[in-house]
Amino acid sequence: MKITDVKIYTLDAYRTNWAFVKVETDEGLYGWGEASLGTNEQALEGMIADLKRLTVGRNPLEIEKFLFEVYRDIYWKGGAVLMSAISGIEIALWDIMGKYFNTPTYNFFGGKMRDKVKMYANAWFIGAKTPEEFAKKAKQTAALGIKALKWDPFGAAHMTISREQLEKSVNIVGAVRDAVGPYVDLLIECHGRFNPTTAIEISRELEQFKPMVMEEPCVPDNISSTAYVRSKSKIAIAAGERAYTKYAFQEMFEKDAVDLVQPDVFHTGGLLEGKKIAAMAEAKHLMMSFHNPSGPISNAAILQLAAAVPNFVIHEIMLTDGAFRKTITNEEVVYEDGYIMIPDKPGLGIDVNVEEVLKRPYTPRNLRHYTGAVTDIRPKNDTFYYFKGLEDKIYE
Repeated sequence: MKITDVKIYTLDAYRTNWAFVKVETDEGLYGWGEASLGTNEQALEGMIADLKRLTVGRNPLEIEKFLFEVYRDIYWKGGAVLMSAISGIEIALWDIMGKYFNTPTYNFFGGKMRDKVKMYANAWFIGAKTPEEFAKKAKQTAALGIKALKWDPFGAAHMTISREQLEKSVNIVGAVRDAVGPYVDLLIECHGRFNPTTAIEISRELEQFKPMVMEEPCVPDNISSTAYVRSKSKIAIAAGERAYTKYAFQEMFEKDAVDLVQPDVFHTGGLLEGKKIAAMAEAKHLMMSFHNPSGPISNAAILQLAAAVPNFVIHEIMLTDGAFRKTITNEEVVYEDGYIMIPDKPGLGIDVNVEEVLKRPYTPRNLRHYTGAVTDIRPKNDTFYYFKGLEDKIYE
């Protein structure tokens, strides 16, 4: 069996764009991967075209060889665009592997350790600005049985934070804690925006609310800053979504910079590299949670890996992507009392409706992490369509 083609489909997903990668073979088998980058999609499309000539003609089952030789033959190593392109192709190869042997992908990573994973909700807060509005949405979300919430309460602050904004941020976190009670996990997102001194000050202000973690408190360019914050913080530190190779994670682990490791498998080289990073973290007794802010193929791939990783603890779900998501794949996310069930179909267990994808052409969208904007651009009265178990619920 040989690879005959590599294709990329970039589609508008309201808050961002998703990039789906299809690998085709001469035996009719094909696989789907995801390389969604959030920005730089046109550069990503060009990189997929560049990697195509290094991919076509290969045996799709020789995944380790593909990773080793393609990365070796690229002179300029690392970086988000290159590693995302490699990841999208690699994930598609695991989908082919599972279909070829008629088994879920998790069986190639040691087999299933768990049938379900605890989830935390992201994007549950869309539209909230005041502590009262955050509290209302948090209570609404927790009432669905969701046991963990993540959000960024820091407005447009960058590097430093004013006393006024810090007080508002603390009040927002406090209001959410009061709304959901002591047993719902809170994950505080910083989006890599603060210097170490500010991050430590924020940590001290928020520790009273007992968050599960504070995520990416410092700019990821200098991991020593994050390590310093971790040494001073009573809140566990999470990071890793903007580390693009296992070599970057090696430095992170050597400097004792994190408690919860968050690689993006569609930016770090794919599922096999994700498994290797998880093993490195396991040797340090660190927790794993693969970053998952993107589309349905990413979600399906991460669930396969999460099933087989011993130190995996919690799975990210974008709560309010909108009903369009149902039209573009046959994704089925089964929700049960705060957990997501692990699918058991061959490969990743997901297929793409290309005709529907083509109806949603690429639309440039800017990330809003430093503007404080949390506006809702979904259609009104959207449902939790892609959660089997929440289909009849309306998200206001």
